[in-house]
Amino acid sequence: MLKIVNKIKLFIEQKFGIFKLLFFFSILIFIFYEIGRIFKGIDWLQVRNSLAEQSISSVGLMLVVGLISIIPMLIYDFAIVSFLPGRFTKPYIVKSGWITNTFTNIAGFGGFLGATLRANFYSKNASKKQVLFALSKIALFLLAGLSLYCWLALAAVFGLGIGGVFAQYWFWLLGGGLYFPSLLLLTRFKNSSFFSDLTLKKESALIFGSVLEWGAAGGFFLFIGWMMGVKVQLAAVFPLYIIASVIGIVSMMPGGLGSFDIFMLVGLTNLGVLNETSVVWLLFFRLFYYIIPFSIGIGLFIHDAGRKINSFLDGIPHSLLSKVAHFVLTVFLYMSGILILLESTVPNFAFGNSFFVKLYPYTFLFLSQIASMVFAFLLLGMARGIESKVKQAFWPTLILLLVGIINTLWRSFSIGMTCFLALVMLNVIFSRKELYRNHFQYSFGKMCFDGLLFTGIFVLYAIVGAINSTQYTIHHAVPDALLFPSEKVWLSGFVGLVIAALALILIFKYLSNARNKFATTVFPEERIKQVVKRFAGNETSHLAFLRDKNIYFYQENDEDQLFFMYRKKANKLIIMGEPVGNTAYFEKAILQLMREADKEGYQLTFYEINSQLTLILHELGFDFIKTGEEGYVKLADFTLTGKKKRAQRALINKFAREGYQFSLEQPPFSLEQMAEFKRISDSWLNGQNEKGFSLGFFDEYYLNQSPIAVIRDAEHQAVAFANIMPTGSKRILSVDLMRHSKEAPSGIMDKIFVSLFEYGQKEGYEYFNMGMAPLSNVGRSEYSFIEERAAHLIYEYGYHFYGFQGLRSYKNKYVTEWHSKYTAYRKRNSVFITMLQLASVVNQKTMGAERKKRLLLVTNLFK
Repeated sequence: MLKIVNKIKLFIEQKFGIFKLLFFFSILIFIFYEIGRIFKGIDWLQVRNSLAEQSISSVGLMLVVGLISIIPMLIYDFAIVSFLPGRFTKPYIVKSGWITNTFTNIAGFGGFLGATLRANFYSKNASKKQVLFALSKIALFLLAGLSLYCWLALAAVFGLGIGGVFAQYWFWLLGGGLYFPSLLLLTRFKNSSFFSDLTLKKESALIFGSVLEWGAAGGFFLFIGWMMGVKVQLAAVFPLYIIASVIGIVSMMPGGLGSFDIFMLVGLTNLGVLNETSVVWLLFFRLFYYIIPFSIGIGLFIHDAGRKINSFLDGIPHSLLSKVAHFVLTVFLYMSGILILLESTVPNFAFGNSFFVKLYPYTFLFLSQIASMVFAFLLLGMARGIESKVKQAFWPTLILLLVGIINTLWRSFSIGMTCFLALVMLNVIFSRKELYRNHFQYSFGKMCFDGLLFTGIFVLYAIVGAINSTQYTIHHAVPDALLFPSEKVWLSGFVGLVIAALALILIFKYLSNARNKFATTVFPEERIKQVVKRFAGNETSHLAFLRDKNIYFYQENDEDQLFFMYRKKANKLIIMGEPVGNTAYFEKAILQLMREADKEGYQLTFYEINSQLTLILHELGFDFIKTGEEGYVKLADFTLTGKKKRAQRALINKFAREGYQFSLEQPPFSLEQMAEFKRISDSWLNGQNEKGFSLGFFDEYYLNQSPIAVIRDAEHQAVAFANIMPTGSKRILSVDLMRHSKEAPSGIMDKIFVSLFEYGQKEGYEYFNMGMAPLSNVGRSEYSFIEERAAHLIYEYGYHFYGFQGLRSYKNKYVTEWHSKYTAYRKRNSVFITMLQLASVVNQKTMGAERKKRLLLVTNLFK
């Protein structure tokens, strides 16, 4: 038998955490059951009528005094921690005490519920025996105050003649009064280890707390009668309240529900109070002393229980609740905004639609057409902010909904509507954790949707106004759904639309006005050079000196480790190539950039990256599409000998005979040299605009950052050039701008390439980067992604516009290795919109030199 008991004990100890969770769930179930039972027993129509008769100030005063009258009960909780070894903060004791005492008021279960809750709240660092002893001591003194008041009631009835009609109930008062002296005899004169730590100070505190508790409750009951202006001797009600409380305790009913109320109704009738007045009096007492404090206790309990459950389940419930609340709030804001807008712009159509009529009660009520339109647009604006998870949207949304709720309840009060709108407010509060972004960014898709929506509303309203004009209605039949009561009403609505549109613009400006971490203007030249010098660059790192991209640095111990080059487009940060710098921090840097970009409302798109980085990004939630291949020449294997290179060998020999020479000219370049390069570049462009971002363009600052390979003719005139792209190592040799004049002989670029190959071999470089062949080998398989197959069609049939196939064929003369390049974008993003944004960035016209100088001058002025 002892083994079975020990096994049961061990099982309980092992599963104690689960038992605690089950206890919390059972309490929650009981709470909702009690709420339903209490609410079902209350005549809400009578409460509403009685509340309507009371002034707002008197109801507010009842509420405040009712909450204050609960506070003395907290003395028990401050007393119980003095018996236990654990240390608890005052806010924790107040919160736990409020939950315990308000629950005990409603559903005491003879003190079992209060004891169980206190055991759960205060068992930290205490043994079960210590907890049991402490709870038992507290339980003994809960009725001490009521017992003392029984003696005062006896004195009032038989000594002062107050409440003499209740003299027949003397035995209830005497029985209750005997409890206190019995308690004193038990605690003061019984020599027991159980009472060894019960000092006179602690005992006095418990007695004082009990006296205050029962005095506050009885005093609040009398205060309600006084506030209601009941014509009765309030002093005579005091003995009645004490007798009813004793009967309620003996009945063991939670809160004395039923027995207390019935005795009070009978007693008040004996004092000459009308039965209807007595009912309202009791309803007010139950509402402000029991139900409202209990509701606050429920909120605190659910918060506390939810925190424990959330911790036990690794934060999943809280995250799920926040996401659901965020989704529900977003849907409600959009739905309400659209419904109110429909009701304001085309009321006949709206109220003639059965679906609209069913949904409309679940929104806000405004009588003014202008107010409705402005409020509708504000809701739609806030919906966009909430949907985008911008934290600046929280308080305006909360205030906006409060205004809507107050106005709606003022116009049309109903319990159902109140509960529904209260749930909406709860969703706002629960959604707050989801609102973490600092900045609102309009995505391309959202901008198109909102633009169509708001433009469509204005156009529709203008058309409706024209249809409702006198001249039109005389000659045409107008559908009833589009009719307005008068042109004045239509004009009022149009004014409302204009005001609403302005309000919406201000909302978007407010949501977007936070300091943007990615809105950098100063070019960090020295920091870029230090990273490249310390860790070496890559094939695209030199593009940073074009100054047409922003730079994001990743640091460890306040030292720059690597940087990303990017350009903003709508809500995207288009990142050019792989990060430059310490490769050991690639993943950490990407994660940090993702988090910081997300907080600012941006999503990342990586353009022209290698397969290694693509796989890392795929694990971090990115999809990808192949965008081409990059060609490399292995310099150790390059030679002009052999049959295959006969044409190139003959071409190079021809240039040598005609006096064309290759030279690597070093910066800084003189004005004469730069003028030569500019003449060649202008001739090569032939009036076309230059591109940027992934390609270099003619810029004096950029060209002065590295050597330039130049081909000069026999008269020493430059006819072609290509700027070197230093990487800080001898592994890869790259060039960017490759330009020749119209007068240059055919094949001059081959002369540059071969000369650079020979230079690279001499200097010990491993590879020469020939650059990208866009869309090369993309989507050739029938199993390729549909996006890649669409790109392959561009490759096959778009050579008239770009010459993709010719570019690949030309580079194949020299390339020994082709490396795939990809574009990575966030999953669930539209690949077509992403590609459109990429195309607009890559094909964006470069800023002219003079304009760039003016911009830099203005920037320097504000440094």
